[in-house]
Amino acid sequence: MKTSETDRLQQQVSSSKLCLTNSMRMRRRINATRLRLPRITESLIALNGSNGSFCKRLMPHALNPIASIVFLLAVTFCVMGQQQSAELSALQTDSANTPFSAPASANDAYRIGWGDVLEVRVFNRPQLSRDAVRVDNRGLIRMPMIDVEIRAVCRTESELASEIANLYLPLQRHPQVDVFIKEYSSRPVAVVGAVDKPGQFQLQRSARLLELISLAGGPTDRAGLRVFVAHADQAASCEEPTTRSATSFESFDLNQTPKGEASSNPYVRAGDVVTIPEAQQVFVIGDVFRPTSIPLKEKVTLSQAVAMAGGAMPDAKKENVRILRQAPGAATRTEVVVDLNAISKRKEDDPELLANDIVEVPTSTGKRILRGLISAVAPAASSLPIRVVR
Repeated sequence: MKTSETDRLQQQVSSSKLCLTNSMRMRRRINATRLRLPRITESLIALNGSNGSFCKRLMPHALNPIASIVFLLAVTFCVMGQQQSAELSALQTDSANTPFSAPASANDAYRIGWGDVLEVRVFNRPQLSRDAVRVDNRGLIRMPMIDVEIRAVCRTESELASEIANLYLPLQRHPQVDVFIKEYSSRPVAVVGAVDKPGQFQLQRSARLLELISLAGGPTDRAGLRVFVAHADQAASCEEPTTRSATSFESFDLNQTPKGEASSNPYVRAGDVVTIPEAQQVFVIGDVFRPTSIPLKEKVTLSQAVAMAGGAMPDAKKENVRILRQAPGAATRTEVVVDLNAISKRKEDDPELLANDIVEVPTSTGKRILRGLISAVAPAASSLPIRVVR
């Protein structure tokens, strides 16, 4: 029993010594911090001009050990606050100097047209809503409980919704109206001619000529060098007169359109018909490997045309190649005889072919007979017995 009490007393003495040691260490740390506080404060006052008066007011309390810790925390908050203020000021300055993109113009929005089908929703009023209402050929629609017809054509969805909401004000307090376009039928454009997928498209936004040709699958191999745009009557159009073309028919260079230049890649309009005609052709016939037609997308000479047809056959009469040419509006054809051998030896000029020219490569009768004899004799000669003379 006495032994247990002695052990307990020794533990209490040890705990007391440990607490005393810790207290002395904390005291020394506080005294060291108190000695450094004047220099820290002077530095902070010099660094924080706007908060220097606050730091000076805290100096008389710095001699208190507990107040010293509070003082350090207060000074830290002063520095952090000033840094955050400087960062916020810099951010505001950067935001003021940074350019921003202007919002898209309302003129770019789709405007309701003749034949479009609309859905009109009045919040919490199903009896006033309409699931499908078509804009008639006058550009008007009708809504329940409204005596007058409402002009919908050439308005955006938000503009028409505001108009309907104003008309419902006598019937409902603060009506909320939404308008949606369910079917687009008022802005058709067509692409025909030498394209992969000719057809009609409904425009839901502004589109340029190149995009429309791409939607049609692009031009085929036989497409010509020009693309024609025929504009429809603008009486039923929402476009301003200043934005309309002065002519009802325009022609563009198909080689320049893919470059994206505005001069050869304009915006298409409702009712436009885009036509890419097939290129003019020349025809190569006669004693060639592949008689064919060749589109004139660029300059084509006689030797090039024969090469595109696979070249002349071995028994072709190259010195007597004929070009049959018919002038536009003429009833008869003219014949031009050209020596293809002389052209290959650069003794004669290589003539340029015109649209609808027919190149005829004749067959040499003598060469054909000789080749026939050789083909007939060769099998017989191969069947003769072979004798060796020693």
